Amino acid sequence: MTSALPEPRRIDPASVPELGWGIVGTGIAAKFVHAIHAHTAQRAVAVTARDTVKTRAFADEHGIAGVHGSLDDLLADPAVDVVYIATPHPLHREQALAAIAAGKHVLIEKPIAMSADEAREILDAALAAGVLATEAMWTRYLPQADVIRQVIDSGVLGDIALVRADFGFAMPYLPENRMWNPELGGGALLDAGVYPISFASSVIGAPDRIVALGTTAPTGVDSSANIVVSTAGGAQAVLSTSLLAWMPVDASINGSAGRLDVLSPFFGPTGVRLTIGSDEPVTWRDDSLPELHDGLAYQATAFASYVAAGLVESPVHPHDEIVSVMATIDEARRQIRETV
Repeated sequence: MTSALPEPRRIDPASVPELGWGIVGTGIAAKFVHAIHAHTAQRAVAVTARDTVKTRAFADEHGIAGVHGSLDDLLADPAVDVVYIATPHPLHREQALAAIAAGKHVLIEKPIAMSADEAREILDAALAAGVLATEAMWTRYLPQADVIRQVIDSGVLGDIALVRADFGFAMPYLPENRMWNPELGGGALLDAGVYPISFASSVIGAPDRIVALGTTAPTGVDSSANIVVSTAGGAQAVLSTSLLAWMPVDASINGSAGRLDVLSPFFGPTGVRLTIGSDEPVTWRDDSLPELHDGLAYQATAFASYVAAGLVESPVHPHDEIVSVMATIDEARRQIRETV
C-alpha cells in the first residue's frame, strides 16, 4: 500500500438474516429504528418504554407491531430475536441481564454500563448463556472504521506514537437533566468521553497508565475531562471531553511515517484523510447515506452477520476491550473526583 486509501469491506445487508428487534426505550432508538428500516433487512418488531402514550406513538411512527407494557412482556415475545437497549445507562445492567436470561441476543447503547465491573458481569452472563451481547459503539462498524483498520494493518503510518480525539459540547446546567444528574449516569465521560476513549483503544489497545484532569459540576458529575493514556508499547493518546465547551470532534492517528485524520464528527460516517511524509493528503469520504445517524444501520447489519455465524462477541469490539474502556472511564472519574 502506498499513499492511496483502501476501499472499505462492506457487509451486504441482503446477505444476513432478518432478525426481529425488540426496542427498549424511545430516545436514540428513534434514529436507530429509522436507520435499520431504511438501510437494512433488520426489523423492529416490538417496543417497550416507561411512557405508554409515547411508546404507542413511537410504534405507530415506525410501523412496529408489538407494543408491550413491560420489559418482561417484550422478552416473552417470540418474534423478538435481539433486544436493543436504549435507556439511560444506569438501567443497562438490569435490563441486559434480563434479556440474556430470556435467551435473547442484546445490543446495549453506549456506555454499556456504569462501570467495568457491571460491563464484565453483563458480558460474562452472555457468554454463559451462549448469546451475543455487545455495546452499540456504532463507530466500530462504519465503513471508515474498516478503512482505518486497513491503513493501520498496512504499516504505512510507521510506528504509531500518538492518538488524539475529542468530543465536547456546551450543555446548559440544569441539575435535573440526565447529563448533570448522577443518579441518571450524568457526566461528560460516560456520555461523550466514551467515544474518544474507545477510539484510542481501537488503535493502541488497553493503557497501562492513565492521567486525568478535569472539573466537576455542583451535582458531583464530571463536567470536563482531559486524559493522557500510555501503553506498554510506548504509544500514547490525548483525549478530551466536555459539557462546558464546543470541541472539533475529530481524531487523528500519528505515526513515524504519516498521519491519518478522521473527519468531524469522527464517531459518525464522515471520512478520513491520509498524509504520508510530505506527500499531498489523500481523502476518502463516506457520502453513501443521507443523514449522519443513518450510519447506525451498519452495526445492525454486522450484528446480524455475527448471529448468523454463531459468534458470541463482536470481532471488531471484543468483550475484553469493552471492559477495558469502561475501566479507563472508571479511573478517569476517580482521579477527577479526588483532584478537584
